[in-house]
Amino acid sequence: MTTNSDCGQGQGHFSDLEIDNLPNRLTLFRVLLIPVIIGCLSFSQVDPDWAWAAKYATDLEWVAAWVFAVAAITDFVDGYIARKRNIITVFGSFLDPVADKFLTVSSLIMIHALGRVHAIIVIILILREMYMTSLRLLAVGEGLSVPVNWLGKWKTTTQMVGIPMLMVSTTPYGIPFPIMGKVLIYIASFLSLYSSVVYSVGLVKKIKQKRLERRQRRSSI
Repeated sequence: MTTNSDCGQGQGHFSDLEIDNLPNRLTLFRVLLIPVIIGCLSFSQVDPDWAWAAKYATDLEWVAAWVFAVAAITDFVDGYIARKRNIITVFGSFLDPVADKFLTVSSLIMIHALGRVHAIIVIILILREMYMTSLRLLAVGEGLSVPVNWLGKWKTTTQMVGIPMLMVSTTPYGIPFPIMGKVLIYIASFLSLYSSVVYSVGLVKKIKQKRLERRQRRSSI
């Protein structure tokens, strides 16, 4: 994706091959937060005989949850800045979805390892990410796109809110974060399956329509 103007707002000219810009920095920052999340959750479950880790286990869970929340917020912010300033680059277009998948997949695997969510739910959510990537590649090959609809947005929202809730095992002020997180992640898995079907049916219709138009153009020559 390229940008050939400065948007008339003084943001300056951005090359589609540029790497060093604010959205890309935020995306890289999000990637760097992933090892922090994994490390905190790993140390929160070490042998209880390791005194310092056992003492701060709950704190480490909360650190992981808050770091995930910060990472999720940067995903929204870098996308907003990129659209607002028209900073759309090849590097950013590649790295942003990769960073999102690294964040969600690694976090899902960790909360499963902690016994907070069933393996089937994790499999559904991870395979859905892989399937949607393949679907978008198919769409690109056909000169089409797979626009995000409200189902996809709700799936992402419930997933991104549910994951950090599942990272903690306590209920501060009586708020049942683990239960709320489990409910949200189950909703996310259902929306994942349903939205995948909707996206697939929509893309198949677009492909059929486009190929029909091609045949009609050829027959009219």
